[in-house]
Amino acid sequence: MSHPKNRVEASETEAAAWHARLGARSVSTETIEDFFAWRSKPGNADAYRRVERVWGAAGRLEKDPEIARAFSEALSRKDSAARPRRLGRAVIGAAIGGAVMAAAVAGALWLQSRTVFATGVGEQRVVQLADGSNVRLDTDSRIRVRFDGDRRLVELEDGQALFTVAHDGHRPFVVLTDDIQVTAVGTVFDVRRDSSGVKVTLVSGVVDVAERVAGRAVKRLAAGQQSQLTPQGQVTRAVDIQAETSWTDGRIVFRDTPLREAVSEVNRYLTHKIVLDAAAQEAASVNGVFRTGDRDAFVSTAAEVFGLRAKKGVDGEVLLSDAKKSRGAPGSPGA
Repeated sequence: MSHPKNRVEASETEAAAWHARLGARSVSTETIEDFFAWRSKPGNADAYRRVERVWGAAGRLEKDPEIARAFSEALSRKDSAARPRRLGRAVIGAAIGGAVMAAAVAGALWLQSRTVFATGVGEQRVVQLADGSNVRLDTDSRIRVRFDGDRRLVELEDGQALFTVAHDGHRPFVVLTDDIQVTAVGTVFDVRRDSSGVKVTLVSGVVDVAERVAGRAVKRLAAGQQSQLTPQGQVTRAVDIQAETSWTDGRIVFRDTPLREAVSEVNRYLTHKIVLDAAAQEAASVNGVFRTGDRDAFVSTAAEVFGLRAKKGVDGEVLLSDAKKSRGAPGSPGA
């Protein structure tokens, strides 16, 4: 029968190794599943939390000017050429974390980068994070994930994602874009980032939304509210949650949506896009529900409802033009 102390040390060594694996640039679904299986065993969840706390403390110490200077001096010694220059956090952590951090040093190079999850055009993906939270990524989206002992940080670099956050009162869940910061503890919310700005839609629970500019007020959203940040400012309004999150079911809902905006939304899921000519953009608004990626259904509906002409190009794109104006144009049949 193994000694309890030995079991604890073994769990901490394994926890440090898992922390390193989960900090890799890319993490497979199989790896995540293996991690959850390991964490479910007695003592492992506590060991993993201890490792996260130590790494968080190491990160704070690394920013201390005295420690940073001491580490810089250490690197300047004659044997510094043989040392990876980004192991500062591991070395500092070893001083404060004892056996736990000594085990983590072996995986320090893995921790130089953040975990990245991404989707291609037309692809959706569900990712389960190490804390039990789920992230559903929409088409052409990308996030970076970084957890430590103080907070759970996710950067939305492109696209859209729905976050279902596992409750952890000691570590807030923070989603960042270039412009905003969304803070939650345990809730469900959607964040979208595109050329028009950033939208945060709260499905359930509570989140705080703040512009990443000093002095700007924090806005707390209630379920059913959406905060949109544009170059003109931040606006909060009530929205239809089912319509706003319909993409998670593979649907796009349009309600009095200008045709050019509807085409732009449909194009997010297409490799071969739909192109509107100037005359066709004057068409009335679109109402209806379409499957994501079903270009033919949208094109045929738009052509019939708005009297448009659809023509497929050699590059695979489809041009929608005003049928009447096309027939009347100089050089066209019937002109």
